[in-house]
Parts: sequence; structure tokens; C-alpha cells
Amino acid sequence: MSAEFTPYPFEAKQYAARLPQLEGGRDMERHAVTIVGGGPVGFAIALGLAKHGVRSVLIEADESVCYGSRAICISRRSLEIIERLGALDGFLSKGLPWTGGRSFYRDDEVLHFTMPQDENQKLPPMVNLAQYHIEQFLLDAAERHADLIDIRWRTKVTAVQHDAHGATLALSTPEGDYTAQTGWLIAADGGRSTVREALGLKLQGTSYEGRYVIVDILLDSPRPTERLAYFDPASNPGSTVLVHKQPDNVWRIDYQLRDGEDADEAIKPENVMPRVQSLLDMMGEKASWSPIWITIYKANALTLERYRHGRVLFAGDAAHLVPIFGVRGANSGIDDADNLAWKVAFVVKGLANEALLDSYSDERVFAAHENLSYGTKSTEFMAPPSFAFDLMRTAVLSLAREHAAVRSLINPRQTSAIAYTTSPINAVSDALALGPTPGTVLPECPLMIVDREGAREGHVTDLLAPRFTALYFSEDGATPAPLAALEAQLGQCGLPFALVPLVPLAPRQPADAQRPIGWDHTGRLFPLYGAQPGTLYLVRPDGHVLGRWHGDAARAAEQALAALDHALRT
Repeated sequence: MSAEFTPYPFEAKQYAARLPQLEGGRDMERHAVTIVGGGPVGFAIALGLAKHGVRSVLIEADESVCYGSRAICISRRSLEIIERLGALDGFLSKGLPWTGGRSFYRDDEVLHFTMPQDENQKLPPMVNLAQYHIEQFLLDAAERHADLIDIRWRTKVTAVQHDAHGATLALSTPEGDYTAQTGWLIAADGGRSTVREALGLKLQGTSYEGRYVIVDILLDSPRPTERLAYFDPASNPGSTVLVHKQPDNVWRIDYQLRDGEDADEAIKPENVMPRVQSLLDMMGEKASWSPIWITIYKANALTLERYRHGRVLFAGDAAHLVPIFGVRGANSGIDDADNLAWKVAFVVKGLANEALLDSYSDERVFAAHENLSYGTKSTEFMAPPSFAFDLMRTAVLSLAREHAAVRSLINPRQTSAIAYTTSPINAVSDALALGPTPGTVLPECPLMIVDREGAREGHVTDLLAPRFTALYFSEDGATPAPLAALEAQLGQCGLPFALVPLVPLAPRQPADAQRPIGWDHTGRLFPLYGAQPGTLYLVRPDGHVLGRWHGDAARAAEQALAALDHALRT
């Protein structure tokens, strides 16, 4: 144990402030979209817009990516989104994948859980990666789109005025102050959102009394990557402790403070070090270690009632604060970004009515309440808010030693993709025995992608792009005339759309064909989707199903066109 702080094994590049071309203290260019906040959510929104060819300005008060581990667990759903944003390689090469974890009550293991993982999946259920890496990999991708993403570091928002046509921002930098106008303003500036405060909006919900000290340490250990939870451990009696392994021999430790402990005293190194050492002794870790970062955390379950306020939209922690238990914070924010980016892009490009952005609020407020519901249950188990809760938890943990039936009550309920079952843009669809219903995320499945260059192994998600995608389950890969006509019609309108045939047998693909075909070489795809030849799934740019139909191609084309018109013009 070393009493001195060790630098992170990561060095962030420092960026200087710069001023745009000004006229009378005003940015001469009126921007289509301005994003406030250069965290994972802000970068993901900027990248999503760039994938649709929409330029944005990103405002960030700091001079580099963040310091401290902060968000550390990235879900499979988020990885799917990040892959479409063009930033996945770093996440997989640096991140530590894991599939489950263990919980202990005093000296006994009372739960060993695993997250859903089967042979259909391309990506792991979860990857541990500190937020500074997350931001860096997204920043790297953003810098590859410098023509579409204008990042302005060390720039603070000091005031916001908005009306029916957009917003005007007062901005402060070390190089001088100026104002900037934007057609759409996206607030992704965190839990203490300046934009939210400027609009006089308040988060609603519950703030919990329990507090946690968060410590990053440097420790070389061969332990596998998994989530470890200790309830009432000998190292910290009456407390709950969480442990996560991260890349570069960094370990994240979260431990609960006891009632009455002074938070300022609790985070002093001389008080943190003995507790960490006691925990490591209990775990059997003998190697030397040193602290890197210490902070304190208090769980909140809060959300805005609406995420759209005229031309101002909220995402991530600026819109909602979700307890860390179940890793829903950053992951829900990345899901916000995925939902919002394509809708803003379609509106900016004149492909959709502004009302489409109301569906962003409807869907993501619904998702926030789902996340808050699960996060609240986990929080109340991790840090009981009352004597009754504490009594119940003690009973559950005690029984779990011998009775497997109660162990599910200890499960942390890790984040999973949210189904927008009541979305206003869901299309009236046909009932199928199996398969994803409107509003749900497209399930993953391996397939062979066949095009004029041959066949290669892939997955269903490889067929998605910044567009609407129609997956047509076919006998032979032939494109029915009504569907080909629909594709041509939408192309003439400039609507991003592609028709992809899926077949059960190896296709005879013409050498000059432009359209790839998905071959269900495992025989699992058709049953998973409840599909037969003649089934059509219409998928949104964010991978959620808009509608599904089965029957003749002319009817399917008609239904798909009606669904698109409803979604974009309502």
C-alpha cells in the first residue's frame, strides 16, 4: 500500500479554447445544431448526426476528456450503437468483457449470476472501460469527422435564450466571450446542467440518503473480470461494497458510508486507505497497491417530465439521473443519443416534421421510468432506506445461503434494451407467433452476407445503417416489384432506405447485383423472427422495429409506406 496518489495509466490530450469568426461579439454563422456537453452522450449525438451528414457544434467547458473512472460498464446495446457510430474498435481492444458476477453476505457466496449470452450474439453482454477511455474513443471518432463536428473546448454556457426558431447562447472562453445562434439546442451537459437551470426546469423523483465513496486504485491482480458485491463484509461491517476490474490494472471500489459518517472526512486518504486495505485483505489480495482517485456519490432517481422544450432537447444526465446500480447511467444516455440523433437529422434535413422529436421525449421518458424502476429496486437493496427494508434485506441474504429460490432478489438486474411498446410512431402490424414486435430492438443473429464480392460471415446488425431498413424474408432472394418500386420511390424523395432480402438457402447471387442478401446459414434467423417467405420487418435507423407484416409484397410495400409516412409526418 502506497499513501501517495498514482497518476492514471492514461494521459489525456489538453485542448485550447478558440474563437469562431466573430462580428460584433457574435458568431457569424447560425448553426443547425449545437450540443452542450462533451461527455459520452454529447459525443455520441454529434457522431450520430455526422453519420446522417448533419453538421453540429459541440460546446465543452473542460479542456480534455474527463478524469476519474466515473461510468465504467458499457452494455451490449451500447456497444451496438457505438459500432454504428464507428468507434467500436477501441472499446473492444481496451475494454474487459464480462458475463456475470458474484455476491457475498459476510463470508458466504449467496449469488452467482450470468447475463444473457448465447451463440447468436456478436458482442459481449458487458465491457468494463473507464469513462476517460470511453470519451477518448468517441472523441477519436469525432475528430475523424472534423468537417461535420466542430468541437469547442474550454467554452462555458453562461446564458440561454430560446424561442420558436432556436436558441441564442452566451458563451465564455479564456480567449473572450461571444454569443452564438442555433436552430436546435441539445443539452447533454450532465447532472448539473447549465441549460436545464437556464430554462428553469427541475428534475423530479427521489434522492437517497445513502452515500458511497468511490476509489480507483492501481493493483496488479490475475482475478477474472466480474462484478463483485459484498454485503456486510468483515472489512466494512454494516456496509455494501462493489468491486470492478478495469483495464490497465485499475480497480474500481465503491463502498457505502455508515449512517452518521462525515462525508468530507470519509474521503480523506488517511480514512480511505485502511478500508481499502481491509477489503483487499479479505479478498486475499497480497500485491502492493496505490490510490488514483477518490470521490463520493449519492444515488438519485430523477427525471424531467419532458425532454423536448420547443427547440431545446435534453439527453443523458441533463435529462435524468439514474442510480449506478445496474449500470444504467451512461448506457441510458447513449440510448438517448441513438434515439435523438436520427430524429434531429431527419428534421434538419427536411425529411420529417418537427413532431417526430416529440416521440424522442415520449420514448425516452418511458425508458427513464423503466430504468428508474429497476435502479430504485437495486438501490433500496444495496442501501436500505429504512429499518423495514434493512430487515427484509437481512432476511433475504440469510436465506439465500441455503435457499436458491430467493437468490433472484439479490440479482442487480443489469441494464438491457428498452422496448418502446407504446411509442406513438409504432406501426399497426401483423401478429406473428414469434419475433420482435414494434418498438423492440432487433434481436441479433448470425448470417452470411452475400454480395457481388462473395459471402462473408456477419450478423443481422451488420445490415443496419443510418437509414430505414426493410428486411424481406424471401424464398430465393428475388426482389418483388412492389418492394423494388417502394425503394426507388423513397430514394427519389431522398429518404435513407434500403431493402435487404433474407433467404433460408444459399442464394444464387448475380455477379453485378448491388443489393446484399442475408443468408440464414444457421437456420436460426427465420424461426427467431417468426418469419416465413413473404414476411417484412421495417427497422428504424436506431435498430428498433417500426412495423412488421406478412403477406403479398404489394400489401407489405403499402403498409411500409404508410408506416413511414405516419412516423415522419405525424
